[in-house]
Amino acid sequence: MKAYVVNQWLKGPNDLVLQNNVPEPQPKKGELQIEVKAIGLNFFDTLMIQGRYQIKPPFPFIPGGEFSGIVKKSTVPQYKAGDRVFGSGFAFAEVITTEASKVLPMPKNISFEEAAGLFITWPTSYAALVLRAQLKAGEYCLVHAAAGGVGIAAVQIAKALGAKVIATAGSAEKLEIAKKYGADYAINYRDNDWTDQVKKITNGHGADVIYDPVGLIEQSTKAVAWNGRILVVGFAKGTFEKLPTNRILLKNISVVGIHWGAYTKNEPEKIPEVWKGLFDLLESGRVKPALYEKIYTLANIPEGLNAINNRETYAKAIATVGGHDSKI
Repeated sequence: MKAYVVNQWLKGPNDLVLQNNVPEPQPKKGELQIEVKAIGLNFFDTLMIQGRYQIKPPFPFIPGGEFSGIVKKSTVPQYKAGDRVFGSGFAFAEVITTEASKVLPMPKNISFEEAAGLFITWPTSYAALVLRAQLKAGEYCLVHAAAGGVGIAAVQIAKALGAKVIATAGSAEKLEIAKKYGADYAINYRDNDWTDQVKKITNGHGADVIYDPVGLIEQSTKAVAWNGRILVVGFAKGTFEKLPTNRILLKNISVVGIHWGAYTKNEPEKIPEVWKGLFDLLESGRVKPALYEKIYTLANIPEGLNAINNRETYAKAIATVGGHDSKI
């Protein structure tokens, strides 16, 4: 089969080489063998091949994090050959094995391409807004980097929950994408006065919930409402901030972390609750996975990763394996 195999830490995506004669992996007990149909591309895929990600697999390894596909072989009763699934696994290959606990059946009304980017991105946004921030209908929800993978999911989920959504992004094109997927207002966070624009939109109230995958927490404390909740989702800017804690006290606000990957270890009982909420939204059509306009292939995954790293993409960048897919 074809697969990318990493034998040493790489400088970046351009060092990835697609190999043609990699043996198909066989499933161990508790695992599935899956024919990959589509792959969700992530910023952390690059960190992983560089040895800069928290997960450092032993060499040699196949990189990748998210996928959708069809079960070829199953060692567990809940899945059988032919089942359509999506999940988490080392996915840059035509055939992979992964633990059955890391996959789910695909929602009925979405394609392999749409499903490939669901497993990490969407529950992060849902758990952040629902479990951690307890976003309520009628509140103002500000989403930073709203055209990105987790951001565009957060925009749709917040809107479905009845919030008034303010999107930020770094370009007019990305702000239009955020509005297309449901944002009520759009602000360029490169504007020096973006916090004042938030206050103006909210009539001085500020944003009740701020969703931040970028690293704009310090500035966001100026735009948050009394009793507001600021969600620390990630650090796409590349730096960890130091916060003036007096603002947290004076505005009676909470700064709250979300680490979805750690729920398996620390709070596993919450995972089915999150997926039930998400499946309800997806199957009712109230939210829909948003894809970047260019669909990559297994062969040009390095190009897709470079586009993500250069901030050229919006929504979710996907690579198909074996051509474009449909819902059948």
